[in-house]
Amino acid sequence: MALRVVVVDDSGFFRRRIVEILNADIGIEVVGTAANGMEAIEVVKRLDPDVVTMDIEMPVMDGISAVRRIMAESPRPILMFSTLTTEGAKATLDALDAGATDFLPKRFSEMAKDEDSAKILLRRRVRALGRSRLRAGSQAHVESRDRAAFAEPAPVVTRPMTSLRAPVGTLPLHSLRAVLIGTSTGGPVALQEVLKGLPKSFPLPIVLVQHMPASFTPAFAERLNSLCQIEVKEAASGDVLKPGCALLAPGGLQMVLEGGGQTRVRIEESPLGTIYKPSVDITFNSAVSALKSQVLAVVLTGMGADGREGSRALKGQGAHVWAQDAASSVVFGMPAAVIDAGLADHVYSLKDFGPALVKGFC
Repeated sequence: MALRVVVVDDSGFFRRRIVEILNADIGIEVVGTAANGMEAIEVVKRLDPDVVTMDIEMPVMDGISAVRRIMAESPRPILMFSTLTTEGAKATLDALDAGATDFLPKRFSEMAKDEDSAKILLRRRVRALGRSRLRAGSQAHVESRDRAAFAEPAPVVTRPMTSLRAPVGTLPLHSLRAVLIGTSTGGPVALQEVLKGLPKSFPLPIVLVQHMPASFTPAFAERLNSLCQIEVKEAASGDVLKPGCALLAPGGLQMVLEGGGQTRVRIEESPLGTIYKPSVDITFNSAVSALKSQVLAVVLTGMGADGREGSRALKGQGAHVWAQDAASSVVFGMPAAVIDAGLADHVYSLKDFGPALVKGFC
């Protein structure tokens, strides 16, 4: 069965273009459109789509207000279209806070190297978000069935299958020197959830790699810093890793860790052919020589498999690796790649990462 999509934008031209692109995929069907946020709320309620694409600036009701209403009344994955400006970044982060799942640049030239690649990316993103809703619905059905069968169901403990369990990191957690976190789709909300739970006195430095455009990372770092007790800043070349401070990789570039007396970051251009900018694998791989086994690598929600090979390299040194579970992931791609490769020491629900970090290090 095709994924059902509603497209929301005040531009008739843009609506028609998105409809045409999505309907070209046999696995996607656009079942309705809306020209403003108020119409979107009514159309979503009537048609019950699997995914909604949403513009931000619209008459009558803007996209952020519409997202807030839809997520309160009939939650589902919502993909925002955003301009790659400072103002667009702040508005998109507001939309994610309101409950939107992911975002893409509104200009196709900013989305990918050519129009065909942009179309493929859009369809792939919609399919991934649609699958996340179907998976959540299936999980809800199972939980509902179990509640009906048992008056007091036993709590479910999420952990990797025994056959896939990796050897636990060779060093105790309290002897580690840094926490590295990599994420993509669903990451902005996930990082906020994890980092808000850490005290100002958190004893380790934290390195963050989030797939995000260059114009977004300054605003995202600023927002995290305002919400968290620890310090959060966009990384710059020469920054030293220090306890209680999280360094966010700048969008469009790569963040490399360098050892020596003090571990520092170096910001550099991407090698030719690099897909992700920043790349979790590049940062994780650089930690192999800079920090060796004295690392906890965490892979959160995201499309693709970025972070798997970096986790493999770190695991080879004896580092610890944690991954997010399927139920709490917006897209169970990156963490699934780590788990399926047998690299995860522990698999946690999103809400449990903060407490686990506090328990392990504080």
